Amino acid sequence: MSGGVDSSVSAALLKEQGYSVVGAMMRFWPDDKRVDTFDSCCSPDAAYEARRVADQVGVPFYLLDYREQFQQHIVGPFLKEYAAGRTPNPCVNCNTKVKFDELVKKAKLLGCDYVATGHYVKRVDGPSGTEFHRGDDPRKDQTYFLWGTPVSALPYILFPVGTLEKPQVRELAEQHGLLTAQKPESQNICFVPGTVKDFVAEHIPRAAGFIREIGSGEIVGEHMGTQFYTLGQKKGLGLYHTHAVRHVVHLDPGSKTVWVGDYADCLWTGLRASAANYLLPLSEVPDVVEVQVRYRATPVRARVLHKDDSGFELAFEQPQFAVAPGQSAVLYSGSRLLGGGLIEDHVRTLPALPAPKGRELELR
Repeated sequence: MSGGVDSSVSAALLKEQGYSVVGAMMRFWPDDKRVDTFDSCCSPDAAYEARRVADQVGVPFYLLDYREQFQQHIVGPFLKEYAAGRTPNPCVNCNTKVKFDELVKKAKLLGCDYVATGHYVKRVDGPSGTEFHRGDDPRKDQTYFLWGTPVSALPYILFPVGTLEKPQVRELAEQHGLLTAQKPESQNICFVPGTVKDFVAEHIPRAAGFIREIGSGEIVGEHMGTQFYTLGQKKGLGLYHTHAVRHVVHLDPGSKTVWVGDYADCLWTGLRASAANYLLPLSEVPDVVEVQVRYRATPVRARVLHKDDSGFELAFEQPQFAVAPGQSAVLYSGSRLLGGGLIEDHVRTLPALPAPKGRELELR
């Protein structure tokens, strides 16, 4: 229970269906937490509201300490990825490493049969076992974040609101008199106060470098750290020639270089993914899949060029703009979630960097 309306309604529905329900919230915030450190879904206030909802529903409530695991699996890797010039998705890691791995194990130890969440995902008992499918509300579908769920955990997870749309969930919360019925949704990364840029600036040292043209290697600007840029970005680049329209094409923290080019330089014809996880036997992954390369992106058809237990390679039917290394490539067949992996960078030949001289020696 997160203290939000979706998990609140999930608890109420399961209680109505005759389950013996135990409410639980995973504590992520540290003892020395700043007031603005954690968003409303992962804060002491949210824990208080979740406990009150549990009282309304008539179920016991427990606050479970996962501070160490959260720092190890979520916050640490988040900063490490930005420092490496990649764009991480901490919500995927949280579901993969914490909620649907360690929490499921904890539930089993406590004698629980299932872990239920408020995700907008449908569980389907297919001919070969448990399957995850897109939720019925296309605006809220959250399967993108669940591709890393361990296969062994699939039978032990329930999604009570997966067949509902958000307005229906709020209506049910009103009918049950739940205090979270009109609570606003959390939109931010839960542990990031303010903007990601400010959070990254606070934790990763600045390392000034140059912005260069991907085709020629020419210096066209300066920057204070590759961690402040994302692939496809065209605003706020600080180029010498401000009228030039350029997009970030590649980030290289090793040489402290931000590479830019035109729109065509940002088009990917395919991708390679590592750290793969499949929710079905590898042999059953079809030769043509739909792949979603970022949350809210429209899935596109792709041909599977290679697949093994560690990763896969795809060729898009249509080139895709600014596919970001570190984000997830999530595989589908229709509504069914097949699995996914972490996007790796392009294999590209970069212009040779000339020996520093003149303006380059002045940069600090």
